[in-house]
Formats: sequence, C-alpha cells, structure tokens
Amino acid sequence: MSLKYYLGSIVSLPLLPILIFQGKKIRASVPKLPEAKNPKGYIKKTSSKTLKMLVIGESTIAGVGVDFHENGFTGILAKTLAGQNEVSVLWRVYAKSGYTAKMVRRRLLPKIEDTTADLIVIGLGGNDAFKLNSPDVWIIQINKLIKDLKRKYPKTPIYFTNMPPIKEFPAFTKTIKFIIGNLGELLGKRLHNRVKNKENVYYNNELITLESWQKKYNLGDDVTAFFSDGVHPSKLTYQLWGKDMANFIMKTKSFQTWLQKK
Repeated sequence: MSLKYYLGSIVSLPLLPILIFQGKKIRASVPKLPEAKNPKGYIKKTSSKTLKMLVIGESTIAGVGVDFHENGFTGILAKTLAGQNEVSVLWRVYAKSGYTAKMVRRRLLPKIEDTTADLIVIGLGGNDAFKLNSPDVWIIQINKLIKDLKRKYPKTPIYFTNMPPIKEFPAFTKTIKFIIGNLGELLGKRLHNRVKNKENVYYNNELITLESWQKKYNLGDDVTAFFSDGVHPSKLTYQLWGKDMANFIMKTKSFQTWLQKK
C-alpha cells in the first residue's frame, strides 16, 4: 500500500504546482457553507430499549450542506436504525469541518462528555486526502484514535463510514480527482486491512459511486443533485448514505448481539 502511495507521489510530483493552483481556485469559488445545527437528538419508540450513539468526524459528519443534523447523515442513520429495529435512539454528533484524523483525536475526543455509548460511528478520510497525508501517517492516527476510544469505551463497537467519493466531486478538476481521489481510495484500503480482523471495529469498504446509487435508487442522471456545493453532500446524498450505513451496521455481529440483549 505504501509502495503504491510513493509511486503515485513520484508520478504526481510534476502536477503539484497545477494541483496547488487549482486547489486555491476551487477554494475561492466554492461557497463556504455552515455546519448543521442541533448536534444531538432523541428518537422515541414504544420499545424500552434505547441505543446510545456517538457520531464523530469531519465536515460530512458535521452536516455541511444541510440545515439541521436530523436532515443529515446522523439524523437519517438514527431514524433508519430506530425504524428498522423498533428501538429508541439517543444520538450526539462531535464533528468539525476541515478536521483530519489527528485533529479529531486531539481536539474533539477530549470534548466528548458522554461516559457511555452503545455504538460509535466515525466519518473521516477526506481531509487527510486533501492534505496529502500518506497511508502510513493516516493509519498511525487511526490506530491512536481507536486506542483512545477503546480506553474510554472498551466494549463499544466502532464503525467507520465509507471514504468520500472524491473522484465524483463536480467542483474538482480532473487533476485533483486523479491525485486526491486515488489517495482517498488508498487510505480506505489501508483502513480496511487494519480493521478487517479486529473485533468490534468495522469499516464499510463499499466504494461509493454516483452511478451505482442512480441505478440502486432509480435516480436521474444529474450528478449535481448529489452535492450541495460541488464538494459536500446534498440532503439527498445524506439520506442515501445514512440508510446505506445503517444497513451495514445492522448486518454486523456486534449490532445483532446488542439487539438480543434485554
């Protein structure tokens, strides 16, 4: 995996000046959208069973692109888990736009007030790719993040979301899609290899493509409908992504074990 990164770096090196120029141009043209409001919620069901869920990560988890978290990834994830299993869900988001795995570990984890959790969901990878962090640097921070969370919540399963589909971003040029998109996929593969045999830690390694979503949900051909600003998800994308992640979580042994407990 590291060899692929370093070979890719050599190939991409002549393109770096172009990458920097285009990156600055995109940053200036893409509107700066706020994070979603109301980062915690409760979905009440008739069942006496309540799932306590913490969701941690970068801008997509912070809900950039929608007004309230209940309309974003976490809200849809919680609604799907509650509706499909007839359990109440108490959820809270700890996320910040622009944060890498290292920043989340150092700046967000100390702010988590919750002493217990039944389920932790983490959405990261986009900013680490944008900052050109190597797979080695990435996995070191992921290992530390898992260790820190396990220290605080030793029995709580951890679920990592899919990597963002950087190659699909309409606001990005072909050069940026190639370099950053390929790096994002490498980070995802490294994460998959790290956790695939680890108990109670999961990674949804399904590669998100807009074509597959269009076919799966019988949607139109306009890819811009999936994005709020050419980079961040739209309300539609958060709905699809939240449902997909819920389905992934519900199939795991850890979640099924939790459901069977009284």
